Amino acid sequence: MERNLALEMVRVTEAAALSSARWMGIGNEKAAHQAAVDAMRRTFDAVACAGTVVIGEGERGGAPMLFMGERLGGGEGPALDIALRALEGRRILAEGRPNALAIVAITDAGKFFRAPDTAMDKIAVGPRARGAVDLTLPPEENLQRIAEVMACHVEDLAVVILNRPRHADLIRTIRRCGARIKLIQDGDVSAAIATAFPESGVDVLMGSGGAPEGVLAAAALQCLGGDMQARLKPRNDREVEGARRLGIKDKDLDRVYRIDDLADGELMVAATGVTDGDLLRGVRFFGGGARTHSLAVRRRSGTVRFIEASHRFERSPEY
Repeated sequence: MERNLALEMVRVTEAAALSSARWMGIGNEKAAHQAAVDAMRRTFDAVACAGTVVIGEGERGGAPMLFMGERLGGGEGPALDIALRALEGRRILAEGRPNALAIVAITDAGKFFRAPDTAMDKIAVGPRARGAVDLTLPPEENLQRIAEVMACHVEDLAVVILNRPRHADLIRTIRRCGARIKLIQDGDVSAAIATAFPESGVDVLMGSGGAPEGVLAAAALQCLGGDMQARLKPRNDREVEGARRLGIKDKDLDRVYRIDDLADGELMVAATGVTDGDLLRGVRFFGGGARTHSLAVRRRSGTVRFIEASHRFERSPEY
């Protein structure tokens, strides 16, 4: 896979971020999402690849979704699996809150887990705790193991969790252990990636969120040297049937998936901040243009790039 594709993916996420950022705080989730999707599709047309969306935003006919099975790219070049969120955190953006971003991950065909649209239990850590987590263990044991390999006390750890009623018991358990907690309303992809960066102030992500988002987080952490384990949590018969349609057997509904099961191969991931977050700054508009802040990571080289770009709209009127 051409390494230049990583920078092409940055252009894709920049376009989605620039187009959707104009809707920050306006309260229109649908319009913000539509702007991001349209920009991402349009920019992908200029990329020399034959990509297939395997982690998308819905099924065919669910406009404005970038649907599973959709073909992206100019049609020439390597065959790729694509996982994406044109706008991760559309409610975040609509309300003007932190950690909305656009993200794309690519790899060789067949190397992403085909995640159904269901919930997923997750535990994610950065490189310093790689190999220390085990989703089959209680949260307190995982925190102790993480603290041991990071040569710190459990009380020094910060755990990020989606603020949902379903996590009430998990939050009580972690508080009893003495670890600190950062509750977030949305955006667990960004939160999982942040565990790989000490300056973010978070060490581990715990709890359940979306399964497609879990694959995106795993792709980024794989490039960054982090670790993740996950388990599907279908909430009803419809979600069980959706998993079966993707080839997931009933016996695997309780399986613990490791990071290599979720995302493997020649991975590249790009993300651009839409609103300010723990990891990326949001889009900044100025007269005649805007500035973006992006992350590009590549598994083979382990290179981590933070890219600040200035965009002039008179030269790129599509933004």
